Amino acid sequence: MAPSPQSPPLLQLADATVRFGGRAVLDAVGLEVAEHEIVCVLGPSGSGKSTLLRAVAGLQDLDAGQVLLGGRDQRGVPAHKRGVGLMFQDHQLFPQRDVGGNVAFGLRMHGAPKSEQGDRVRELLALVGLPGAERRAVAALSGGEQQRVALARALAPRPRLLMLDEPLGQLDRSLRERLVVELRELFGELGTTVLAVTHDQGEAFALADRVVVMRDGRIAQSGTPLEVWQRPADEFVARFLGFDNVVAATVSGEVADTPWGKVPVPAGTAQGAGHLLVRPAGVRLVPADEAQVTCTVAARTFRGTHVALHLQPADAPRLEAACALRDAPEVGDEVGVAFDAQEIVALAGPDV
Repeated sequence: MAPSPQSPPLLQLADATVRFGGRAVLDAVGLEVAEHEIVCVLGPSGSGKSTLLRAVAGLQDLDAGQVLLGGRDQRGVPAHKRGVGLMFQDHQLFPQRDVGGNVAFGLRMHGAPKSEQGDRVRELLALVGLPGAERRAVAALSGGEQQRVALARALAPRPRLLMLDEPLGQLDRSLRERLVVELRELFGELGTTVLAVTHDQGEAFALADRVVVMRDGRIAQSGTPLEVWQRPADEFVARFLGFDNVVAATVSGEVADTPWGKVPVPAGTAQGAGHLLVRPAGVRLVPADEAQVTCTVAARTFRGTHVALHLQPADAPRLEAACALRDAPEVGDEVGVAFDAQEIVALAGPDV
């Protein structure tokens, strides 16, 4: 459920800074999360994303700046009084308690009556797809079932903000892909406000209303999944998202000078020296008389819906292209390449 533009932020970070040994692992970060919004913080290991989550949860003190929940500064407010729910990668379920006991844990800590606990446990187990599982032993659950129990436990006290730390990281890919769809539907149904951190871009893009990419303790880019995917802010973001066709270029008019020769760019592209991203979909295989550059097929990888081709020009960096399986050339073949301007993005910022 995406927030309305008028929604006041439920969570605000203002110049939030955390230092370890004099090094800023969270460097003056500013971030807002609106009520009912799902925000995924994405970044490589060491980017500061988990420290951000811990600071919001009250598990890590700030060295400077503020964390505000509902407009209230959380400095000095302990984790158990912040009204947030937490779910970690390893689930951290209590093995000595059955499923119902795990889900009811937060309710007991908040002093909920036993009758209310039972009703809430049954409601949540049904919501997460485990109806009637109250008496099952945690050790008898699959990884996916443990993830669902951990989610039900985090949701039980009705947190105003649910925070997820690599929630699907220990599950196999097919299960992750299925559960992330279920999570988004569930959060929409409940109207849950979510702040999640992950290194998995597929997970983030499938779950989030907004993606925040972090680098070295700072926010490199923030936007809808479509905005971030279509227009990476800089070379770091483009490469982190898995794009390899990034080169230095100089734009003049609607053409860029690149190591691959002259490449068309969309109208309105910023002029001058910088870097250019050519999406694999923008690298087209064409007859020799239409080619802008000639390449040798160095490798090909089956990706299910298409074949990824690694093309080697004579004196330029490799190009990655996406090709339908039935049209894919063989390794060693010589192919002509042309470029589609609509799949080309000028990137801001310095070289990385």
